[in-house]
Amino acid sequence: MKIKVCGMRDTENICAVSQLDIHLMGFVFHPQNERYVKMISSRAGIIPDYSEEQFKRARGQAEKVFPSRIKRVGVFVDDMPQNIVTRVYNYALDYVQLDGNESAVACRNLRSTLHPDIQPGIQLIKTIAVNNADDLLRCEEYTGAVDLFLFDMLCGQKNWNLLEAYHGEIPFLLSGDIGPDSLEGLKQFSHPHFEGINLNHCFETSPGVKDVERLRQFIAEVGKLS
Repeated sequence: MKIKVCGMRDTENICAVSQLDIHLMGFVFHPQNERYVKMISSRAGIIPDYSEEQFKRARGQAEKVFPSRIKRVGVFVDDMPQNIVTRVYNYALDYVQLDGNESAVACRNLRSTLHPDIQPGIQLIKTIAVNNADDLLRCEEYTGAVDLFLFDMLCGQKNWNLLEAYHGEIPFLLSGDIGPDSLEGLKQFSHPHFEGINLNHCFETSPGVKDVERLRQFIAEVGKLS
């Protein structure tokens, strides 16, 4: 099961979480979000957003903070394509997660812009907010346009069975208030295209800062479910 920890921002916290058995780490590039990555830091120092020369130096240090086994996900909400492209390059992102109302056409255009010239093999995640089974009908238009869905379960984990109505072929991550009390639900949940979970605020001590020990314990328990 893939584990994505999202909303990361603090350098020391990033380093600590990167030592855990996770697969994806998410960084929010939406200015209205309290976890917005206005600046990123590395062991070379703090690099303000849009400081290109410092970004170039930082990219050489990136693997010290981000192990290559952990893929970097940039989270965007109805952003301008040029802003996304800039951040993909500057932050060496492996995935782009689109949390807004981005169309399938916009997804295809973004991929063609990024691959292969800027970031070969870039992967696209489309977030679908799910409150009822009808919300899953939106998935069909993204066939061939994205690589992964993130189903944000607004309806709560008691209604994860709504995902039985998803009959697409694109794999998905499960999101929406997943925390330590979700273990029993995860144990019961099954879907042929269920690929992993997205963890965020349920493990935070403050916005953007994760409780590493609570994450460690939860990830160990999730590992027993596989």
